[in-house]
Amino acid sequence: MRKTTRTDTRASAPGTAGSHDLIRVHGARVNNLKDVSVEIPKRQLTVFTGVSGSGKSSLVFGTVAAESQRLINETYSAFVQGFMPALARPEVDVLEGLTTAIIVDQQRMGADPRSTVGTATDANAMLRILFSRLGQPHIGSPAAFAFNVASVRASGAITVERGARKTVKATFSRTGGMCTRCEGRGSVSDIDLSQLYDDSKSLAEGAFTIPGWKSDSFFTVRVYAESGLLDPHKPIARFTKKEMQDFLYREPTKVKVEGVNLTFEGLIPKIQKSFLSKDREAMQPHIREFVDRAVTFTTCPECDGTRLSEEARSSKIKGISIADACAMQISDLADWVRELDEPSVGPLLDSLGGTLDSFVEIGLGYLGLDRASGTLSGGEAQRVKMIRHLGSSLTDVTYVFDEPTVGLHPHDIQRMNNLLLRLRDKGNTVLVVEHKPETIAIADHVVDLGPGAGSEGGTVCFEGTVEGLRAGDTITGRHFGDRAVLKETVRKPTGALKIRGATTHNLRDVDVDIPLGVLTVVTGVAGSGKSSLVHGSLGKGKGAGAGDVGADVVAIGQGAIRGSRRSNPATYTGLLDPIRKAFAKANGVKPALFSPNSEGACPNCNGAGVVYTDLAMMAGVATVCEECEGKRFQASVLEHHLGGRDISEVLAMSVAQAEEFFGAGEAATPAAHRVLARLADVGLGYLTIGQPLTTLSGGERQRLKLATHLGERGGVYVLDEPTSGLHLADVEQLLGLLDRLVDSGKSVIVIEHHQAVMAHADWIIDLGPGAGHDGGRVVFEGTPADLVADGSTLTGEHLAAYIAT
Repeated sequence: MRKTTRTDTRASAPGTAGSHDLIRVHGARVNNLKDVSVEIPKRQLTVFTGVSGSGKSSLVFGTVAAESQRLINETYSAFVQGFMPALARPEVDVLEGLTTAIIVDQQRMGADPRSTVGTATDANAMLRILFSRLGQPHIGSPAAFAFNVASVRASGAITVERGARKTVKATFSRTGGMCTRCEGRGSVSDIDLSQLYDDSKSLAEGAFTIPGWKSDSFFTVRVYAESGLLDPHKPIARFTKKEMQDFLYREPTKVKVEGVNLTFEGLIPKIQKSFLSKDREAMQPHIREFVDRAVTFTTCPECDGTRLSEEARSSKIKGISIADACAMQISDLADWVRELDEPSVGPLLDSLGGTLDSFVEIGLGYLGLDRASGTLSGGEAQRVKMIRHLGSSLTDVTYVFDEPTVGLHPHDIQRMNNLLLRLRDKGNTVLVVEHKPETIAIADHVVDLGPGAGSEGGTVCFEGTVEGLRAGDTITGRHFGDRAVLKETVRKPTGALKIRGATTHNLRDVDVDIPLGVLTVVTGVAGSGKSSLVHGSLGKGKGAGAGDVGADVVAIGQGAIRGSRRSNPATYTGLLDPIRKAFAKANGVKPALFSPNSEGACPNCNGAGVVYTDLAMMAGVATVCEECEGKRFQASVLEHHLGGRDISEVLAMSVAQAEEFFGAGEAATPAAHRVLARLADVGLGYLTIGQPLTTLSGGERQRLKLATHLGERGGVYVLDEPTSGLHLADVEQLLGLLDRLVDSGKSVIVIEHHQAVMAHADWIIDLGPGAGHDGGRVVFEGTPADLVADGSTLTGEHLAAYIAT
C-alpha cells in the first residue's frame, strides 16, 4: 500500500491556499467503508478508482454528495422540506468544507411514454414558443404545439360576485397539440382478446387467462361475474352486442357485490390502466411475458408517430413543422435554427441554439428531440443530464459524476475529458468515479479504494497523483498500464445468422452475417447503430433475416436492476426458492416460513430487520428490530436447521461460503448450488446473499444480472456493454467467462467499446463511420488482427494504439 504525503499532493496542484481548499472526510462508515478518512482538494479534478464494490460510490455519492444535499435541503422551510425527499445524515464522524453538490448519475431517465429527449431538456419548450411566434398559419399559444396538452372546450353559466351578484354565460377553450388517437404516445396498442379470456367458457367457469386474476378476487374477476350487468353463466362467445360492449368498453360504473361498493369497468380500459401504463422493464417476468404476448404496439396511423395533432403539424416555419424539427438529427436542427434570422425572437434563438450545440458538443448530436427518454442508455441519459450544466455560470460547485465515459467509444472519451476539465477550470470541484485509464490519466488527484470488494474493500489504498498511482502497488496501479494482446489463433465459426435489409433507426439497409459458435464483438462510435442492429434483429427474434432464432436468444441489455430494500441477491436470482424448499423438506414444514416477506416474517418489523420511524419532513430513523435482532424471522422459524444452520445464518453467508455449504453434505441442494456457481463465475463470490440490492454498486448489479441470465437456456447470448462498472482487473474475469460460454458451444455476441474485449474477439463487426445519419453502415468485418492491419476506421486506430506492441 502506498500513500503520498499531503504536502506532495497539494504542492502538485496549482491555486490551492489554506485549509478552506479541502473537503475533509473523517471516519466514514457508509455501507462497506471502514472508518475512511480522506482530504479532497477543491477546484480540482479528483478521480475515485478501485475494483467494483470497493466503496467508491459509498464515499462519493453516499457520503460527500448525500451530506451536501441534506444540508442544502435544511436551508428550506419546514413546509417546503415536507415535499422533498428526507435524507438521513451519512454515517461519518466529520465532514468539513462541503460546497453545493450537483449529482450527474447513471440513473435511467423516466420511462413515461410521453417523455422525450426534448421534454427532458427544455429544448421542446423553446421550440414550442418559437413556433407559436413564427409558425404560419398561427394556431395559438405554445400549448398548441405540446403533445402532452389536450384541447379543451367548455361552456356554461358562472356567478360573478362583484357588487350585485349576477349570472353570466361563459365559454372556455384551450388548444393543445395532443393527437387524439394515441393521446400523445406516438403509438397505439392492439390487444389480442384471445390472450385475455377463453370465449368458450363463462365468467363463472373461470374464462379469464390474465396472470394474477384469481377466480375469487373481488376487484377483478368477481366484479365482472357478480355485477348484474353480465350473465355469469353464459359463454362469452354467446354475449349479445350490448353485453360485449359493456364487457369490453363500459365506462367506470358503481356496482354492489355482496353489499360491497365496487367499480365495474370495461376489460380493455382496465387492462390498459393495469398493465400498459407501467414501465415494461419494471414488470415481473411472467407479467412482461403476458404483455408481450397479448399486446402489439403500432405507429399511430393518425399522427404517423409524431404524437401531434394535424393542426399542430400544419403550422410551419420555412416549410418545417415542429414535428419535422423534432424528428431531425439534433446536429441538423442546430444548423436550421442558426439559419433563422428573426430579430423579434433573437434571445430565444440564441438560447435554443446554445442548448442544441451542447448536445453536439457532448457527443449526442445524433439523437432526435422526439427520441423517447426511456430508450436512452445509462451513458446517454447521464450526458443528457450534463447539458444543463455546461453553460452554467455557477462556480465553486462540486460536480459529482458516476462513470461519465459509460457507453463511449474511445474516440469520444477525449471529448468527455475536455468537458470535465472545462468544468474544473471554471473554478469547480469535480469528483468522478471512473474505471477508464484515459479519464484517470487527466486527474489532478486520485483516491484509490480497495484492496478488494465488499467486506474485503472499504479502505483507502492510495491518495496522490496519477504518477504515484502508476508506481504504486495497488490493484489499480498494477493494471493501469494494461494492454491487450491480439489472439494468435481465432475460433472458426460453425454457421452464421444472416441479417438482411436491416433498417431499424439509422441503419441503412444493412446486410451482415454474424458468425455462430464464436465470440463476436459489434463496435463503433456511440450512435452508429450497434444496438439497433443487434437488438433490432436478434434480441427480439423479429428482425429482418433473424429467422426463428428469437426463442434461442438470451439478450442481456443495460436495463437497471429494480428492487426495494427487501430485495437481495437471493431473491433476485431465484436462489431463495430452492433454499426454502430444502429447509422445508428437512424440517417437515411449509417453505413459506423461510421467507422474510411471507409467513416467516418477524411480526414486529414485518421481515425488514429494522423498524422505521417516520419523522415527517426530517429523515426517518431506522433502528434494528428488538424482537428478531435484525434477523428478519420469527424466533420459531430460527429453530429449524439445515446442515446445522438456521435460515438467517444462511442468508448471512457470502456466495463462496454458500456454494461450499450447498455443494455437499447434509445441505447439498443442486438447484441452489447451480445459481451460486454462476454468481461465483461472474466474480461475485464475496457478495452476501442476503445483502439488500440497494447497497450494491453499479458493477455488482451488472454482474448479478449477467449471472441470472446465464441460467436461461439459449444458444445465442447477446450482451450489451457488459464491462459497464467493471474495473480493469474485473474485465479479465469477464473475458474468461465469455470464453467458457463459447467453449461450451454457445454463440456470444457482445456490443462493446472496451479495447480489451475487442482484442479478445474472434470476429469484429464495426459500424460507422460516424453517428446518426453519418453511421448505420458496416465499415469493417473481420478478425481483430485484420482490423488493426486495416487501420481505416476509428475503432481500428484506437485498437492499434491500445494493444501491446
